[in-house]
Amino acid sequence: MENEHINSKILKSNYIPTAEFYSQIIDSLQDYSIFTLDNEFVINSWSSGSTKIFGYEPNEIIGKHFDIIFTAKDIKNDIPKNEIETALKEGRATDNRWHICKDKSEFYAYGLVFPLTGIDGEMLGYVKILRDLTERKKSEDAIKKYVKELEDLNTHKESVLAILSHDLRSPLSSIIATAGYLKSNFERMEPNAVKEMLELLYKASIDELNMLDYLVEWARIKYAAEVFSPRKIELVEYVQKVFDTLNDTASLNAINLHHEIKENTSVFADGKMLLSVIQNIVSNAIKHSLPGGKITVSAKTKEDKIIVQIKDSGIGMSKEIQDKLFTPQMNILSKARIENKGAGIGLLLVKGFLEKNGGEIWVESTEGVGSSFYFTLPMEKPLNKIDSADKIEFDENA
Repeated sequence: MENEHINSKILKSNYIPTAEFYSQIIDSLQDYSIFTLDNEFVINSWSSGSTKIFGYEPNEIIGKHFDIIFTAKDIKNDIPKNEIETALKEGRATDNRWHICKDKSEFYAYGLVFPLTGIDGEMLGYVKILRDLTERKKSEDAIKKYVKELEDLNTHKESVLAILSHDLRSPLSSIIATAGYLKSNFERMEPNAVKEMLELLYKASIDELNMLDYLVEWARIKYAAEVFSPRKIELVEYVQKVFDTLNDTASLNAINLHHEIKENTSVFADGKMLLSVIQNIVSNAIKHSLPGGKITVSAKTKEDKIIVQIKDSGIGMSKEIQDKLFTPQMNILSKARIENKGAGIGLLLVKGFLEKNGGEIWVESTEGVGSSFYFTLPMEKPLNKIDSADKIEFDENA
């Protein structure tokens, strides 16, 4: 027994792990990508975990520059270069960011890079270690999104109640009062006066119905489970559909509807929602345009999105109104309703539709000159991710 103990000590003191031994350990770490770079930042070794995560076989990526795993945005912002500089300065550099795989899909990873030096201190290159945290990132973002939706729900609930009590109840009370007056005084009234009051009643009822439709649709999109069917859509077809619907209204004030969208410009969106977005914005532009004005719809590509611009030569709006245009503020909605401008609920509906389709909306406007509404939509089916600046700490026990 004593001899065995002595032999064990001798073995431990004499044993030096080989390069093959370390290589086996590295290749056993399938949840990690571990690879090395030379001094020119060219990949010169590639673990089996790297192949599993990135999809590249060693012969496909060895000899390629370090940049190959970074997104175009990160390369543009010099992230790979900054990582190396930090590693040289501080001995190591860490980050949490999205990376690009062979099939162009993206994954979220914790990354560590540090200089690799020889026995005599000479610079051999760098080691890069990545751990795939995509699923954890998605779960974290899903929780954050859920909490945000709960907060929004409470805010919007109060706004909806205020709209119901103010923007719907008040006009309805006026309609009832006018109808009551007609009922009591019809036989003593002049025909022209009766006709005028009936026209007022008709217009007020239509406005009330439109506001109710907007409110119901907004609430349905925000909170209800609905059929949502995004697909590849030719943008010009939907713009033309809206023009066909609104041409008569625009013609009454000699307003010209014009588009500059190229054929085969497509977006990935739900068709009904896209139609509602374009129709709401163009309809509002018509209401705000002066006689003889022009409304132009155009589109351009930026990275993986289409930016649509709907420009009018109308009355424009103040900076104060622009800042509150897409929020459910009671005073803005009421003012829009009183002035019969049709904004308010309609634009909230538009914002909700766009967010559901992975887009966003903003406005640029100058009083007395006109307004331009911009919205984005993806060109292809978006990846299921939400960007976040929050750091995820590296936890080896996870």
